[in-house]
Amino acid sequence: MTTIPHLTIHFGRFQTKVASIRLAFPSVGGPQTVEVAKTEEKGSDVNLATALLLDVFRGNCDGALVISNDADLAEPIRAVRHELGAPVGVANPYPYGRRAIDLVAARPTFLRQINPSMLKACQLPDLLQDAQGKIRRTSRW
Repeated sequence: MTTIPHLTIHFGRFQTKVASIRLAFPSVGGPQTVEVAKTEEKGSDVNLATALLLDVFRGNCDGALVISNDADLAEPIRAVRHELGAPVGVANPYPYGRRAIDLVAARPTFLRQINPSMLKACQLPDLLQDAQGKIRRTSRW
């Protein structure tokens, strides 16, 4: 992003594949499995964990804020907080009942819940305009 100095974005990717999944309640004499298109996000957790660790090792930050509910980030958060001594907070964008227990167990410096009204207040307007024209946010957001 050119509008925010020193901001870097670390992308993952989505991968879709056809998978054979066993039915929970197959009918007698019927098929035991069903073919489904399974989409998975790949790489974002590893990319974020690597950037977090490198920033702390290199002294590029005073602390970190991880906005995620991904339990795979618990160990890097624990390492930054308790092995490297840097403060790291976690902001959970999912409903409270879906909080990843592993992230709580990593004992971050703080753990906050992002409620829907907070998230809405931090988003850009539904319609923006720049030199190239209008940019409209999708209704799904």
